[in-house]
Amino acid sequence: MPNATPAFLALLLASMNFVPLLAQNQPAPAPSPQGPAATPTHVAQPADVASPDAIMAATYDVISGPAGQERDWDRMRSLFYPGARLIRTEAKQEGGLHAAILTPEDFVERAGNYFRKNGFYEREIARRAERWGSLMQAFSTYESRHDPKDPAPFARGINSFQLFFDGARWWIMTIWADESTQTRLPPEFLAPSH
Repeated sequence: MPNATPAFLALLLASMNFVPLLAQNQPAPAPSPQGPAATPTHVAQPADVASPDAIMAATYDVISGPAGQERDWDRMRSLFYPGARLIRTEAKQEGGLHAAILTPEDFVERAGNYFRKNGFYEREIARRAERWGSLMQAFSTYESRHDPKDPAPFARGINSFQLFFDGARWWIMTIWADESTQTRLPPEFLAPSH
């Protein structure tokens, strides 16, 4: 994979990293019952899906912005393969961890509510990736801030991207993982290596 500069996208998952869920610390809703065939496909901007670097940069970019700024949710939807999921790991009150599974629509609903009241900027600070044929697994270490000028992030984590190339474009299949007191970011995932 060619070297690329991590994108500073003034991402979580998310999420992507879609970290607005971190700030809420609520259990995620059950995923929507619709299956892959029922998930509408949105037309992507060709530059957003031309490479792994491009689709990951677009992910961070589309979720970042000031409080009250409506995000381009159709752009975000266009990055995900039909039936894709955002899977957030989170602590259970009684101890241990569980996985909260969201569809892109679930994320849009929850994150949209959060972004109406909160600035949110997520940027990649390091990446480790492996590719085999049409598949890529990338651990994209991120920092989240309420304002891009904030001296310290309010959250960090690793967006675990599973990407798929269908011969014409890249797609996100799954994404997300958060740092927690039980799962701290190790030094090897804080150093840029892509």
